[in-house]
Amino acid sequence: MPKPADRARLTRELVLRTAIRLADEQGLDALSMRKLAQALGVEAMSLYNHVANKDDLLDGIVDLVVAEMAVPEIGGDWKAALRTRAVSAHEALRRHPWATGLIGSRVNVGPAMLRYIDATLGCLRSAGFTYQQADRAWNAMDGHIYGFTLRESTFPLDPSEYIAAATHFLPRIPKTTHPHMNALTHLVIDGEHDGIADFEFGLDLILDGLERLLDE
Repeated sequence: MPKPADRARLTRELVLRTAIRLADEQGLDALSMRKLAQALGVEAMSLYNHVANKDDLLDGIVDLVVAEMAVPEIGGDWKAALRTRAVSAHEALRRHPWATGLIGSRVNVGPAMLRYIDATLGCLRSAGFTYQQADRAWNAMDGHIYGFTLRESTFPLDPSEYIAAATHFLPRIPKTTHPHMNALTHLVIDGEHDGIADFEFGLDLILDGLERLLDE
């Protein structure tokens, strides 16, 4: 826990960083101005000198999470740059599980987000994509990043439980009625397939598809 912050030392940066820590530890639903003020050792009203309201607080913490994501280089190897961008974003969202839903449910126009999107568009444009293609491309990539991360964070089973779960559910998917699911489940049970979803597999499909589009 941070030491109590007096009003003279309270800054927007400290308020937002503390809010991120609380959200990481307790979840976004537990984040309130009252709890945030308690964590900082100040009265709740002191927070409003640094954040206008709860919405401003949420926009601020989203932008700090986006600032952790790699900004793609413009003019270099576009596929490598976008791969780094995607992997970095996935890792940042895994560090802050609450951020995926928040990013997807708000219009984010903070400085980090604007820089992130502009650099992404610039990377795609310098590679030869039109603005229309670039817009669809980065949205397709982000759909994969956010969707995969959300599924990963909410999936009810841990990978260590996959073999036991496959064994448990096997009687419900007999070979006579569900031959393909049955075959795949046997591969998991026998240790020939781990069943773990692969983030970079889907990412490669998108990047390779974009490359083919560029070559048309």
